[in-house]
Amino acid sequence: MVAESFTPGASVSKVAQRYGVNANLLFSWRRREARSAALGAGGEPVKLLPVTVATAGTLAAPAAASQPAGRMEIVLIGGERIIVGADVDASSLARVVKALSRR
Repeated sequence: MVAESFTPGASVSKVAQRYGVNANLLFSWRRREARSAALGAGGEPVKLLPVTVATAGTLAAPAAASQPAGRMEIVLIGGERIIVGADVDASSLARVVKALSRR
């Protein structure tokens, strides 16, 4: 989305609308991209994952766990809560916490 919004003649609002995101969010991503480029991209790039939104009728019931899974709740200073299972990938979780703490 960010790359598409930088193409000549592209409208940020129309690109955001096409993907179903708020234009302000896309502007934030563009600023972050520009800031990273200006700083030499010393940090790890933000990776966005594809998401599909399903209607309530298409959701499957969760499978019963054979053993209880551990859960952890992390509350950041800004009040954001992250709840993860025991099987969470530590490096992925670290990237999420780092990204949220910068907001």
